[in-house]
Amino acid sequence: MIRTSIMLLFWTIACIPASLIGFSVAFLTGDIRVLYRLYMWGAWAGVWVAGVRVTTEGLDRFDHSRSYIFMTNHVSNLDPPIQIPLIPRRTSVMVKKELFKVPILGKAMRMGALVPVDRGNRDAGIEAVRAARAVVEQGLNMTIYVEGKRSFDGKLLPFKKGPFYLAVECGVPVVPMTIVGTHYTMPKARFSIKPGRVKVIFRDPIDPKDFGSRDCLMEKVRAVIESGLPDEYHHSAAETVPGGTSADDVA
Repeated sequence: MIRTSIMLLFWTIACIPASLIGFSVAFLTGDIRVLYRLYMWGAWAGVWVAGVRVTTEGLDRFDHSRSYIFMTNHVSNLDPPIQIPLIPRRTSVMVKKELFKVPILGKAMRMGALVPVDRGNRDAGIEAVRAARAVVEQGLNMTIYVEGKRSFDGKLLPFKKGPFYLAVECGVPVVPMTIVGTHYTMPKARFSIKPGRVKVIFRDPIDPKDFGSRDCLMEKVRAVIESGLPDEYHHSAAETVPGGTSADDVA
C-alpha cells in the first residue's frame, strides 16, 4: 500500500510541471512530442520509485524508424506505465472512453491521438478500429492489449479479433510483446505493489501478409506471446482457449 501511494503521489506531483511545460510547448508549436516524452518519463520513473526494476529483451529485433502494431498480454495496472515508454517512437493505445473526461489527462490523451473505446457498445467498437487505423496511417505505432482485460492468473485470456482486423487492413507488421513479473508485483484486484523484477520481451515482427486469414495470424501471435511466459502460465493441452467472440470488441 505504501509503495503504491508513493507512486501515485509521485505521478501527481510530476504531472504538474510536465503538464505546464508540455502543454505550453504543444500549444505554441503544435508539436505533442515534448509532452509525450515528459509523460513517458514520469510513468517510468513512478514505477521505479515504487521498487519495480525492469529489463528488456529483443528491442534490436525490429526497425525503430517504422510503424508497428504492438500486441501484448495484460495482467496488471503496471503494464502500461512499464511498456509504453519502452516502445520506440510515439505509440497510441486504446483506452476506456471515461478517462477522456478526466481534466488534463483527457486533454493530453486527445492531443496524443489515443483511441477511446466503449466496451459495451458494438458500434463504438467498430469506430475504435477505424480510429486506430487512422492513427497507424499517420505513421504512429499502435499498442493493443489483445485480451481486452487483465488476466487473474497470469495465463492468456481469449484474444479479441478486432486488433487482427486492424493489422490485416493496414498491412502493418505486428510485434508481439510479453510482459513477465507484473502478475507478482501488482496482480489484478490488488492495490498494493511488491518490489520485484519485470521483464518485457519484444519478438520479431510478424507480417499479416504471410497468413491466409485473421484467425491464423491471431493463433501465431498468441503462440509467440505465450512462449515468453513462464511454464506455470502456459495453458495445458487439455485447456482450450478460443479467440474473441466479436470482431468489434477490441479493448
